[in-house]
Amino acid sequence: MAMPPAKRSFLAFILIPFAILISSCAGRRPVVGSQPPPMTPTPTPADAEESAKASTAAEAPAVPAVKPGKPSDVTSSVAGRYVEEGNASWYGAPFHGRRASNGEVYDMYKLTAAHRTLPFNSMVRVTNLNNGKSTVVRITDRGPFVNNRIIDLSLAAARELDAVGPGVIPVRLEVLSGGDPFSGFFTVQVGAFKDPKNADRLRDRLSAQYSPVFIQQADLDDGLYYRVRVGRVSGEQSAQKLSEELREKEGFKPMVVRLDDDANGGGNP
Repeated sequence: MAMPPAKRSFLAFILIPFAILISSCAGRRPVVGSQPPPMTPTPTPADAEESAKASTAAEAPAVPAVKPGKPSDVTSSVAGRYVEEGNASWYGAPFHGRRASNGEVYDMYKLTAAHRTLPFNSMVRVTNLNNGKSTVVRITDRGPFVNNRIIDLSLAAARELDAVGPGVIPVRLEVLSGGDPFSGFFTVQVGAFKDPKNADRLRDRLSAQYSPVFIQQADLDDGLYYRVRVGRVSGEQSAQKLSEELREKEGFKPMVVRLDDDANGGGNP
C-alpha cells in the first residue's frame, strides 16, 4: 500500500538530520594510540662548539684493532689499554645543567660520557660500528643503569656519531688515557626503587648473607630512586665474580659500578 505524500515528507524531515548526525560522528572517531612525534634536539649553539672540543683536546694515540666480540665483552689490550663493545645511548635534557657524578655541571654540548666503571677523566675513543664514525669523550658521569648498554654519550658526542636519531647504537670503546680501569673499589647494583621501603626490604634480606649492603639515593628526571648495592670489592675482576654470584644465586640482573671518592650519587638512568 503506497504511503501518502504528506507522511513521506514528514519521515524525510525526521530521518535526514539523523543521518547527517551519524555521518558527522563517524568522521570524528578518535585515533587510538596516536602520539606526537618526538622532539628534535636543537642545534649545538655556536659558542659551545669550541667548548665541546676543549673537553677532549688531548691527542688520541693509536689503539690496536680488536676483533668484534659479544656485547659487553671487556678485554685489556697492550699497555694496559681497555677495549669494550656493546650498545651506546645518549642523554641531554633534563640532565643538562645538573651535577654529574664527578661533581661537574653536566653540559650536553661538551664531548663527555657516562660509564659505570671507568675512572673519571678517562679519555675514550667511541666508534659507531654501524658507520665507522669515531669521537673522543671524557668520562664525567656514572651510568647508564640499563643492562644492555655500556656507555651514555652527551648530545654533542651522539651527534658526532650520528646516534641522535637511532638513540641506541653498537659501539667499540677504546681507553686512550686515564687511571687504571681495573683497580680501585667497586660495588654491585642489584635493584633501584622509587619506594624506599622496597629498597629497605631488599637490603635487609641480603644483609644476612652479604656485607656491606647499602642504599644510594639518586635524583633523576622522574623523581628520587633508591639504588641497592652490594659489597665494597677491591678490583674490577673480583667485582665481576660477585656479580655472577648474585646473578646465579639470587636471580638478579646485576651491574658492577665503580665506587668513587666523594661521589654525589647522581648519574643518569
